[in-house]
Amino acid sequence: MLLAAEDVGAARVAADELAGIAAQLDAPHLNAVAAHASGAVLLAEGDPRAALTALRRAHRCWRDLDAPYPVARVWLLIAIACRELGDGASAELEFAAARDVLEELGAAPDLERLARLAGPPRPGGLSRRESEVLVLVAAGKTNRAIAAELFISEKTVARHVSNIFTRLGLSSRAAATAYAYRHGLAR
Repeated sequence: MLLAAEDVGAARVAADELAGIAAQLDAPHLNAVAAHASGAVLLAEGDPRAALTALRRAHRCWRDLDAPYPVARVWLLIAIACRELGDGASAELEFAAARDVLEELGAAPDLERLARLAGPPRPGGLSRRESEVLVLVAAGKTNRAIAAELFISEKTVARHVSNIFTRLGLSSRAAATAYAYRHGLAR
């Protein structure tokens, strides 16, 4: 509640107090709540590395308690921390895991929040960069032209194209182009 009101200082005080109580009582549910709160506050304070440690601890606690809703909410925060640390691939995996659970639970408000934070899922499980490369392949660009446009090496483009073919079960640029148009990735 305090983080939603953007009162990070008060949220820090509350999270620290909760952690102290959890340490005294050593109750599994309270430990999960405390780790979750600590991770959320660390993330709001701009320390994604420390947040990730607390959030992974919260994830383990919630999972051990067989509590899928808080597990999904922690996955969402883990995804944000991963993204802030520059680990886009892990962020996408965590967003996807959270999305799967939230869809299964029918948690519409959380799914809307996830969609705002993560964007829509990309077809075939492609990474953001693979989706960008696929759009450029569909536009008829060569690996050299794609490399120049995205400021990456031709070798990296070739690896992305290979990954796209593998993930989508395709064998040619023409098939990739058709896939891109079929899934609304190209115009």
